[in-house]
Amino acid sequence: MKMQASKTSLSNSNNTHTTNNTNNTNTKNTTNPNQVLALVLACYVMIILDISIVITGLPEIQAELEFSNAMLSWVQNAYTLTFGSLLLLGARSGDLLGRQRMLMIGLALFALSSVLIAMAQSPLVLLGGRALQGFGAAILAPSTLALLSSYFPEGPKRIKALAWYAATAGIGASLGLVLGGLFAGLLSWRVGFWVNAPVGLLLMLATWKILRDQSAQPPAGKKSLADYDITGAITSTLGMSALVFGTVHSTQAGWTDATTLASLATAVLFLGWFLRIESRHPTPLLPMRLFKSRERVSAYLARMMFLGAMVGFLFFATQLLQRILGFSPVEAGIAFLPFTVLTFVASTQVPRLTRKLGNHNVALLALVILGIGMAWLAMSDGRSDYWLAIGLPMLLIGLGNGAVLGPLTIAGVAGIREEDSGAASGMVNVAHQLGGTLGLSILVVIVAATEAGSSSALTDEAQLAHQLTVGFEGCLVFVILAGVIMTTLNRKPVAQTV
Repeated sequence: MKMQASKTSLSNSNNTHTTNNTNNTNTKNTTNPNQVLALVLACYVMIILDISIVITGLPEIQAELEFSNAMLSWVQNAYTLTFGSLLLLGARSGDLLGRQRMLMIGLALFALSSVLIAMAQSPLVLLGGRALQGFGAAILAPSTLALLSSYFPEGPKRIKALAWYAATAGIGASLGLVLGGLFAGLLSWRVGFWVNAPVGLLLMLATWKILRDQSAQPPAGKKSLADYDITGAITSTLGMSALVFGTVHSTQAGWTDATTLASLATAVLFLGWFLRIESRHPTPLLPMRLFKSRERVSAYLARMMFLGAMVGFLFFATQLLQRILGFSPVEAGIAFLPFTVLTFVASTQVPRLTRKLGNHNVALLALVILGIGMAWLAMSDGRSDYWLAIGLPMLLIGLGNGAVLGPLTIAGVAGIREEDSGAASGMVNVAHQLGGTLGLSILVVIVAATEAGSSSALTDEAQLAHQLTVGFEGCLVFVILAGVIMTTLNRKPVAQTV
């Protein structure tokens, strides 16, 4: 009798389990992946546009709010500091607390901070708003990429989705330069931030309506605060904060400055402690199993090198156009169109090229094209014709940029478990953010050193042209390093889930 009852109980349990799985599957199928893709791209383009719009609006911000030259850099640095510091925490929160919930929080923070910035009447309020905006972006950026990993299985569909994701990054950055110039020159620098408020509210409504499946909910069994990696969250945030601050500070004070060295030493201490915690915690903020795949590790490292090159390219090319060729902010933004258009064209061809050549080979080919463009651009000077020395190289750089971002993103989230998709997406964004910040800091210090060792006979314009050439050569070195990493570490991509 007991045995029969046990069998009945087991049968009921199995039936319940089967019913739950069926319900989850049915719920999951009601969500259109294309709607998720549209939501993700809209969120991502809002982040990217905002970063670029600020760059072209800096002169107007400085004049209106009376920023000092030293404080003006913190309009960007305040955002970078909170964004980079909280990326790992923001990424893993989606896995543990639910992606729909975290995406809503990220959008709310981004919209609220944009309103604060648009209303700012003092430097302190604006910088506080930028820091809060970086916090929102630290939640949004990894959450959007994790959603793509959840709704698009590995294969052609994910490759196509990530190709659009990569195109958004390249196009959004260039379009932001154009819009920033138009807003600042014709209207006000505040317009770009005011726009984020209604857009953010619309995206929150779309998130609430679209993301209702099981993957957007927190996993079962996480009811106690002790289940979460609190110590890991604290040490990673402190370590990343020290690393980003030290890197940003080095652009002004140099790598041998006492504050820079102290910040970097603090970063090593806390990040080392963080990694030790992660290797032992049952639900780590950053699962160490992510690094068992050589494909993913090479993608993270190559992405850092690649972003160092691309952020440097945008930084030095903007100075070349405005300070050497005399372009206005609007004209400089439009001058990036060859780069923008070819980025879009190349990214749309990634799925077809990947089917023919393989993800790894597409990435290497793109880096070769990108390297040729950077080498060509490094030969430009103050007397250069735009199309011959800048426009045509930008076509090659756009091709390489559009074709490499997708494959690197695909490799960065390849073979991951569903419950680790947020953490893996966070690592992609950490590599993206740190690569750009650290790469530009290194290049700026190198370029500054060339000024100290150059001949005093050079005119200011000739000196600047020489420095920009050195900057582009540094970008080329980063591209070469990315290719070397992809070649040596990723000879045989690991396909299995770990």
